[in-house]
Amino acid sequence: MNQELINAFALTFFAGLATGIGGIPVLFSRKMNTRFLAGSLGFSAGVMLYVSFVELYATGTSLLESSLGSGTGTRISTLAFFAGIMLAGLIDKLVPEEQNPHEIRFSSETGSPGSQNTFHPLYRVGLTTAFAIAVHNLPEGLATFAAATSDTGLGMVVASAVAIHNIPEGLAVAIPIYFATGNRIKAFWYALLSGMAEPVGAVIGYMILAPLLGATLHGSLFSLVAGIMVFISLDELLPTAEEYGEHHLCIYGMVAGMLTMAASLLIL
Repeated sequence: MNQELINAFALTFFAGLATGIGGIPVLFSRKMNTRFLAGSLGFSAGVMLYVSFVELYATGTSLLESSLGSGTGTRISTLAFFAGIMLAGLIDKLVPEEQNPHEIRFSSETGSPGSQNTFHPLYRVGLTTAFAIAVHNLPEGLATFAAATSDTGLGMVVASAVAIHNIPEGLAVAIPIYFATGNRIKAFWYALLSGMAEPVGAVIGYMILAPLLGATLHGSLFSLVAGIMVFISLDELLPTAEEYGEHHLCIYGMVAGMLTMAASLLIL
């Protein structure tokens, strides 16, 4: 295996580990900080929107135009972008609302940890959320792998965006399991394991798509993933951030996310 593939797998693994970061607060906190969560969701949305339009869609269009010509390349890139939006919407529709990782709600006071048992609905919510997040993370792992095999710098940007997006998802897994069982370690490990679907997505990409990853497929994947990330940001992350916190806190978080990604792109 060459260094390029090793780097791609490493970046994908890094992105998946971020769900474990989302589980860390349960190791130290007894209450849910809704203001922090609202800001982090807004931040994640800003990162994903900026990367989608400035990097992924632009790069996808450029690759397709270079391989298929200006007119055809632009049309296919546009179709792939909206196909990504439709795909994300379909996946979201197929996951029941009460089990959807982007639809889960917590109050600032969730009760006393451990006062529930493992048969409490919160425990089932946590387990089902972990499974749903794992399903969502498969295409993200594939996207990170595809980006990294094309350009290591772009792969780092995509991996960072996906990692930031994964942090609140890990929190969404850990919080209900912790408050249902009172077991901080179990809650953390479930959050961490839910992100391991990212490297699984990379393995799928390597085994199935690696021989086909030319400019046309790379470009199509980038535009497709841009559409997926835009849908997640606008339909799920920002509305959920509004639910948790005040409007301006969400917007400030979003702008901070955009600025962070802009700075990282200039550095990279």
